[in-house]
Amino acid sequence: MLDAVVVGSGPNGLSAAIVLAQAGCRVVVFEANQTIGGGVRSAELTLPGFTHDICSAVHPLGIASPFWRTLPLAAHGLEWVEPSAMIGHPFDDGGAVLVERSLDITAEALGRDGAAYRRTIGVAVESWPRLERAVLGPPAFPRHPLSLARFGLQALRSAEGLANSIFKEGRTKAMFAGIAGHGMLPLDRALTAGVGLTLGALCHVAGWPIPRGGAQRITDALVAFLRTLGGEVVVDSRVTNIDDLPPAKIILCDLSPKPLLRIAGHRFPFAYRRSLERYRYGMGVFKVDWALAEPIPWKNEQCRRAGTLHLGGTMEEIAASEHDAWEGRVVDRPFVLLSQPSVFDPSRAPAGRHVAWAYSHVPGASTIDMLDRIEQQIERFAPGFRDCVLARSIMTPADVEAHNANLVGGDIAGGVTDLRQFFTRPTWHNYATPVKGLYICSASTPPGVGVHGMCGYYAATLALKQIAAGASRRT
Repeated sequence: MLDAVVVGSGPNGLSAAIVLAQAGCRVVVFEANQTIGGGVRSAELTLPGFTHDICSAVHPLGIASPFWRTLPLAAHGLEWVEPSAMIGHPFDDGGAVLVERSLDITAEALGRDGAAYRRTIGVAVESWPRLERAVLGPPAFPRHPLSLARFGLQALRSAEGLANSIFKEGRTKAMFAGIAGHGMLPLDRALTAGVGLTLGALCHVAGWPIPRGGAQRITDALVAFLRTLGGEVVVDSRVTNIDDLPPAKIILCDLSPKPLLRIAGHRFPFAYRRSLERYRYGMGVFKVDWALAEPIPWKNEQCRRAGTLHLGGTMEEIAASEHDAWEGRVVDRPFVLLSQPSVFDPSRAPAGRHVAWAYSHVPGASTIDMLDRIEQQIERFAPGFRDCVLARSIMTPADVEAHNANLVGGDIAGGVTDLRQFFTRPTWHNYATPVKGLYICSASTPPGVGVHGMCGYYAATLALKQIAAGASRRT
């Protein structure tokens, strides 16, 4: 009998496997696809020699992950590349706001909003060592309640409400809205301010880096280290029924509720099954990858310094785009999130060539073609962009789900993260299930979305504790 089986080789599944292997368990990871990595994979999606990230591309939580910091991933080929600036937010008049690695430089450039930036993002940066466990862990009694309370009072607010109450300049409000827009919720909803504060703080705490050579390098490093511990990964091994797995003391599923129910629903009691069936997925994404003849010709050349670009003009425009997508409508001017990795990592493309990656939020499972709308938004801030395009690869929400069954309807967050579902992902059990020895370790568990491996870390830690407790009771 194996000690442990992990279903799914995403960053959480691999992290869970490493925790178990470090504890001396014999672990096998089963991956449905031929390529390991789940949402952390790279491929030549357009032309030979152009490396594109299939899902995740920029990884502030990866470099900040408390668990991954303990692993020798650099020794297994993972090298982080930090862009010259973390975020660029261009405007129609040719101006732009840049979020620099330096908090001081960023705040100074914001003029009369600089002090407010320090009181919000700056305080989160200063408090990060005391906030990290609460932000990147399961619900628990806080170790630093005063710091968490100060952060939480702002984080629980809506992004629109916080921005309007503390910032004076429309450009600062737009910049904050763009960061908060990563949360895949309407910006008038509670907790969206927390997304903006957390990701904004990470610009200055750890940066928004990219892995040299593509996101696949994160996966490759995790797998390489797992194998040094005796762990095994079996690819092209789709699990259709949990009963078909080899016998094991622990089974961890790096699956969101819908695919989990597909393979294990028959093992769950009715009440738990119904809880998983009620789990809510949110907006999807329409994603485009480009092979480019040259760098994106931004109207404001400072935008070339940014690894990530937020294209949406004003806060009001971004908020309208996110609200309409949430309500099932498609807008002509979508909020576009774009990454230009080859500007900082030439290994992604042939000499002199480039790659870019962008997506917009759309209604879940939408079939609307957003290509023209997305490219028009890029042209708005980078006239002549389309003249640089050598080839395109398009992923609709259905394509996103086909690449990774966890991303139901194209929801790259693995489920809605609002107040109703924030503390009970995917149920109040979090990682455990009513089936002895069966656990969930996907991004549908705390702390949720992001490439950080902490869901897998905490799920595996809980599994080891419960197995040890059971053994203790028998002796």
